[in-house]
Amino acid sequence: MKPWVELARARADGGGMLSLHRRGDELVIKVDGELLMSNRQHGSEERLAELGCGGLGAAAPRVLIGGLGLGYTLRATLAVVPATARVVVAEIAAPLVEWNRELLGPEFAAPLADPRVVVEVGDVGAQLAAPAAFDAILYDVDNSPHALTRPANAALYGAAGLARARAALRRGGRLAVWSAVHDAGFERRLAAAGFRAASHTARARAGAGSRHTIYVGTVA
Repeated sequence: MKPWVELARARADGGGMLSLHRRGDELVIKVDGELLMSNRQHGSEERLAELGCGGLGAAAPRVLIGGLGLGYTLRATLAVVPATARVVVAEIAAPLVEWNRELLGPEFAAPLADPRVVVEVGDVGAQLAAPAAFDAILYDVDNSPHALTRPANAALYGAAGLARARAALRRGGRLAVWSAVHDAGFERRLAAAGFRAASHTARARAGAGSRHTIYVGTVA
């Protein structure tokens, strides 16, 4: 079996040590040595985009994605929104943006070069200041609302953070949150924040792999 080769390493702003590894055609990103994401398991990230952005009624929808990763959520979003859409990607770890653009090849660089895409290096929470700015907000930044990649992300999932997200959405807009596990408490918090809340199971790979949860809160 081919050995893993480390391609790059950098410290994330406010978080742990990120590292990028390749073995053959397999890619993984780790944080502090623990697996964060892989190009072999991205079915639930694509489902996040479908549930969050599919069938939006706006003629020119505005979408906010929190977390770039290996770009699978962005790629799936671009596949379901029209040419008139504007997609803002907020990624706090500048090295992830650089790796997608410069190290991983054209397949990963292309979504960032799409004219519908704007990349903002920084906390996704900073994009929530303007009221009714987005038709969809997607969070793919943590392992779950209670298993965080950086402590400051807790602000996204509490009552105040969910109220900010709701205020940043237009009528009929959706907040979709990726989670490795189901947390009934978070679904209740979504409902308490004024969303019509639901949860969906998504597999890590097509028809196989771990079962992840996508929470969707819709603004009535």
